[in-house]
Amino acid sequence: MEQPVFKLSGVTKVYDTGKVKVRALDGVDLELFPHEIAVLLGPSGSGKSTLLNILGGLDQVTGGQVWFRDTELTGMGDRQLTAYRRDHVGFVFQFYNLVASLTARENVQLVTDVSRDPMTPAEALSLVGLEPRLDHFPAELSGGEQQRVAIARAIAKRPEVLLCDEPTGALDSKTGVQVLEALKTVNEQLGTATIVITHNAMIRKMAHRVLRFQDGRIGSVEVNETRIAPSEIEW
Repeated sequence: MEQPVFKLSGVTKVYDTGKVKVRALDGVDLELFPHEIAVLLGPSGSGKSTLLNILGGLDQVTGGQVWFRDTELTGMGDRQLTAYRRDHVGFVFQFYNLVASLTARENVQLVTDVSRDPMTPAEALSLVGLEPRLDHFPAELSGGEQQRVAIARAIAKRPEVLLCDEPTGALDSKTGVQVLEALKTVNEQLGTATIVITHNAMIRKMAHRVLRFQDGRIGSVEVNETRIAPSEIEW
């Protein structure tokens, strides 16, 4: 079996507001692997986004350990975490965060200019089916196309991990399917471990594994022996 991309052991995260302590994660043990699409399901406040922020080096644990391959993330300083995010992690959020005054190509180039071994912006945009739209500005693109530009930007540095928080949350069914097709293509062609938070439970059917969160813990893990194509997902 391949070495896990991530290994979490006894991870807790407590937010202390002064008056109350919120236990966002409560003893999470988890391994995530290369070439895997994992979907995280669960109600708001169950710990999904907190977990994603910790995996992405945007937040630190209160207790437990987090490993990225052979590197322990827990206890890293800000400078080390910045280098980790830059070199290894791609992020895709519900809102595209594109620069309105830059073309699709130029938005992706923001990442390729500071990466160690990037693909070209044209290669990244071609991978998500946007080769004809390289020189269009965000305002000239549909919502689904803008999200695919955001995916191209995230994967242009060839990250080992792609972390997606509600990537189809602002999209209708047709454009949502196009975005899921792009994520599937990236996973298959680059081998990128892809983690997707979603409130659309039907998306779980395209995943290799489904992790259900409840009250800061993983309540169950479901393995899909047979996966469906994004085009078959009901919205």
